[in-house]
Amino acid sequence: MIDEIIKVVKEAGLIMLQAQNIQGGVVSKEGRANFVTQYDVEVQHFLFDRLGKLYPTATFVGEEEETRNTSGEYCFIIDPIDGTTNFIMDYHHSAISVGLMYHGQMVAGVVYNPYLNELFHAERGTGAYLNGKQLKANDLPLAEGLVSIGTCPYYRDKADVTFALSRKLYDQALDIRRSGSAALDICYVAANRFVLYFELLLSPWDYAAASLILNEAGGRISTMEGKELPYTSGCSTIAATPTAFEEFFKLK
Repeated sequence: MIDEIIKVVKEAGLIMLQAQNIQGGVVSKEGRANFVTQYDVEVQHFLFDRLGKLYPTATFVGEEEETRNTSGEYCFIIDPIDGTTNFIMDYHHSAISVGLMYHGQMVAGVVYNPYLNELFHAERGTGAYLNGKQLKANDLPLAEGLVSIGTCPYYRDKADVTFALSRKLYDQALDIRRSGSAALDICYVAANRFVLYFELLLSPWDYAAASLILNEAGGRISTMEGKELPYTSGCSTIAATPTAFEEFFKLK
């Protein structure tokens, strides 16, 4: 199952790598700094088509066109380019994110940054991997790692709370980062590049695939209220090592 999905995702990555005149095809969506390019749409159509042939009965949820049909035995949750603003600005920190649910439970996830040729993947119960090497999240506290934040750029009313919490985390951690790709940030916790990542509002396609990857690596992920992530609506997200996860809830 996972090998077939990985092959399709890597082929989709070539669309990003070969993109030209990206800024010439940018369209604004609802919310400030919320953009879509012709390549977001092209990658999504490619994934829907190719994965649909692999799983003819699967339903699809995708950021572009915002289809939300999660019914059916299998359901793919897809962000064709997570980090679209980075993509537009030629800042090479964007990823294709493909999660697969089976009867409402995440069973496979692939997150691929074609610029670095880094592919994170996981299948439920078999561990998480980066380019074939198994990932194990070290259980480090805030004081021994970097924290990544998401700033909800489409929802500027959340800025004050975001930056107030970021200051608390900054005072505890080694430093703060802001990357612009939720999927990669969550995977970076699994890969021991960050000890914690949070954002006050994400959509399911931002975290679906990465959530399984982090869980399989031994990290923890939930809403910022400590509840399980929903895959049918948006929510806040906290992803961390087990120790940093507990420290976070003491800071709030």
